Amino acid sequence: MKRLLLSIAPLALTAAAAQAQDNLETLQNMQRTDATFTEIAQDGERADALREILQYINVPDGFEVSLYAVVPDARSMAVAPQGTVTFVGTRKDKVWSVVDRDRNRVADQVMDFAPSITFDIPNGPCFSRDGFLYIAERNRVLQFPAAEFFFEGPDPAVGVVVAQGELVPAEEESFNHTARVCRIGPDGKLYISLGQPFNVQPVEKHEMYDEIGIGGIIRMNTDGSEREVFTRGIRNSVGHDFNPANGDLWFTDNQVDGMGDDIPPGELNRQTAAGQHFGFPWTNARVEMPDYRSVPRPEGVEFIEPQVEMVAHAADLGMSFYSGSSFPEEYRGGIFSAQHGSWNRTTPVGARVMFTALDEEGNAAETMVFADGWLNEETGEYRGRPMDIAFLADGSMLVSDDFAGAIWRIAYNPAPAE
Repeated sequence: MKRLLLSIAPLALTAAAAQAQDNLETLQNMQRTDATFTEIAQDGERADALREILQYINVPDGFEVSLYAVVPDARSMAVAPQGTVTFVGTRKDKVWSVVDRDRNRVADQVMDFAPSITFDIPNGPCFSRDGFLYIAERNRVLQFPAAEFFFEGPDPAVGVVVAQGELVPAEEESFNHTARVCRIGPDGKLYISLGQPFNVQPVEKHEMYDEIGIGGIIRMNTDGSEREVFTRGIRNSVGHDFNPANGDLWFTDNQVDGMGDDIPPGELNRQTAAGQHFGFPWTNARVEMPDYRSVPRPEGVEFIEPQVEMVAHAADLGMSFYSGSSFPEEYRGGIFSAQHGSWNRTTPVGARVMFTALDEEGNAAETMVFADGWLNEETGEYRGRPMDIAFLADGSMLVSDDFAGAIWRIAYNPAPAE
């Protein structure tokens, strides 16, 4: 495979930035707009075609997989604290509200959230414990108080946490690696990942990126104040979560393309202290980057090695700790993560859900395939591409799929003993 390291450059998108301000002042003044909802049918030919995929999905004995919702471009998910609705981001201009009113674990209604707002790649929704919804876009962060109870109106109350153009400098705004994810940490702060827009960033941009947090995870108060770089030395993380047992931050990281089919491996990382550095762009896991061989490494900084090296180019994205009680004991306290699937590998890999168990010290103990079948290994074609993992109140798992345009549900329902 031909080497191609410095291959993808940023693209400023000022028109989208300007458009993203539509109606914000109107909503902040508690005034109405003329916005209307887009609703997605949950029956008919599309739903039937998605259910045909179910026969190919493999899960462990005792588990079953079903279609939870038809959701176009479904990406990162945030289940509301009281379980009324699940908010689903996209890499386009929609955030979806997915509602299961009768709690039969099949969505009754899917419609766009806050249609009066022009979103710009609103990939990353997340909730605070007191019910505030945060949405991390390409270059803005919005806050929606009580979204769980006001999603049925087109004009919800909204606040600006990070104004348009201030998450990253406008000139570094890009079409590449712009899918932000967010979480509220145990400290009550907002954590947001900022993928760096190149395959490997140019040496002359490294210092600026490190200072801003591009190619890292930043944290701030939920009003946007006291921003700081919490995680350094990553390439493009599109999934992170905190271990409820000890508060450690874990995150996936997508690695460099163009070095061949089998390197570098994907990463699952554990962070135990603020400011830790995970090696990029000097290393991907333990694979050195040729472009940075002559660049001095940060003095006195130890690079943290990944807890798990995943198969190369499987595109490890969303991840969540399992804190429910309906799955068997061996899954409790472990990590479920989604592999989106390779886009440029000679033999495609991924399109599956992985499980990583932790040991008594909180380190990764074993990683295995939990669910697969979204990749047709005979033809190399995708039936679906898992992107994120979330859990309902009953402990069952939701798997978003932006290729099929669906959310799948995996539940433990063993057959009764004879």
